[in-house]
Order: sequence, then structure tokens, then C-alpha cells
Amino acid sequence: MNVMINADLHCHSVISDGTLTPEELAQRAKVKGVNLWALTDHDDIGGQARAAAAAAAVGLDYLTGVEVSVSFLHQTVHIVGLGFDASNVALCLGLTQTRSGRAQRARDMAEDLARVGIKDTFEGAKKYAGNPDLISRTHFARFLVATGVCKDTQEVFRKFLTEGKPGYVQHRWATLKEAVTWITQAGGMAVVAHPARYKFSANEEFALFTEFKGLGGAGVEVVTGSHSTAEAAAYADIALEFALAASRGSDFHSPQESRVDLGDLPALPENLTPVWALLQDRIQRAVPVRQP
Repeated sequence: MNVMINADLHCHSVISDGTLTPEELAQRAKVKGVNLWALTDHDDIGGQARAAAAAAAVGLDYLTGVEVSVSFLHQTVHIVGLGFDASNVALCLGLTQTRSGRAQRARDMAEDLARVGIKDTFEGAKKYAGNPDLISRTHFARFLVATGVCKDTQEVFRKFLTEGKPGYVQHRWATLKEAVTWITQAGGMAVVAHPARYKFSANEEFALFTEFKGLGGAGVEVVTGSHSTAEAAAYADIALEFALAASRGSDFHSPQESRVDLGDLPALPENLTPVWALLQDRIQRAVPVRQP
């Protein structure tokens, strides 16, 4: 088994806050040289059947995926699930519960933006949400760019929608225990997504990984679109310290917005165990594409 494959196990479609359909993402992943792909929409697995079918159609191996929003120590942490049974009832119900507060949160965000003179953002953001149940900060950001409030989404998140800035509304997501349990009991692997993005102290981060591992979490994203080389090295050490498998994913959302395209990441360090090495029996193998 060749573990040095071009795996991209973190990206988003129009089902959550991406701009491409599952079919477009599968095609793009194939063109970019990805060998193993997972669609990991936020708190929703409604695109899994489409993604798996699209992957098979272009000759791409596939793992089921999701990115679950978790509240931990007053921050939002994301846990990626890979290789689970997408028909698992407990997982589906848990994700439905997690999504349920997003609409009210979005209305509260719009009201807060209106207080600083930015009007009609709820209806504006909805136009960018392919799934109205999953309206998010990203959809608000796209509306603020489209209406000229900010020049790009990076400026939006510098000025708005983050803690202490207009438009920020904290939301209570799933617990870490709930997210890991949903994923693992559905036969999947739980992975801490883009850990360098969280603003934890060293002790808080140790608490996160200790609890995650104790609950049955098994992986950490070492190489991802938002990690620098130094950060990837730091979380490679974390993977070894906590005996976690290493994952790799671009966190691709859009050709116009994402800093790293599908498949364009550096390789995982060779001394780590890739998550796909432990998920071989859960990979949906593509039928080789016949040449004309």
C-alpha cells in the first residue's frame, strides 16, 4: 500500500458554505491530481451521496466526511469525521440538532450589523447560501464584499463577524463528547480540524487533545490550508505525543476565496500514520475509468 498519496480530506460545497457543487468539486479534485477525496460540509451530510457518486464517475476514491461544530472552553472547535456510515440515525439526528440554531444566530448577526449601519444583511446573506439551514458567517462575508462594504472576505473577518467586532454572535454548538461519539459510533474516525486556528493557551490545547483522545478521537489535521510549515511541524509533534493519525485537507471553499486549492498541499511527514491507512476498509474505491 502506497501511503504517500494525494489525499484531500477537507473541503466544502454549496451544501454548507462552499461555492461549488459536490459534482464540481469531484471534477476539480480529479483534475488537480487528488487520489482520495472527502467532502466535509459543516454539520450536514446531505451532499454525501452526490459526492460519492461524482467521485466514482471521475475515477476518484472517496471517504464520507463532515465537519462538526463544537463548543469547547468558550471557543468553536471543528471536528472532522471521516469514513462513517452516512445513514447512521444517531449521527443524522445529532447534526440536525447542531444545525437548528443557525437561522436564529444569523438573524441576530444581521441585527447587530444593522446597529452599525449595515442593513438587510440577513436577506442578502441568504442569497449566497445554497442551503438555507446552514447560513453562516461566510455567506454574510460574501454579501458584504458584493455590496462594497469590504474589498474581500479577509477584510470582512478583520472588521466584522469575529469576537469583539460587529456581527459576532456566539452560538452553542455540539459538545466535544457528542461530536466524537456521533462519528465513532457511526463507524468513522474523528479528527481535530486545523488546530492552529484556535486561540488556546498551551494548557487549554493540552486539555482539548487529552479529552479528545479520551473520548475516542483518533486523528489531527497536520497539513491543511491555513497551517504554515512551522504549524504543520508543531502538530506533527502533537500527533506523535497523543498517538493520533495525521490528516491532510485543503479546507477548500471557493476558487476565488481559498488560499490553497484542492490537492495543492505538501505531503504529510513520513514518520506519521496517515488517517487513510487506518480507514482502508471504509474507502469507497473508484472503478477504473475506461479509456476510449
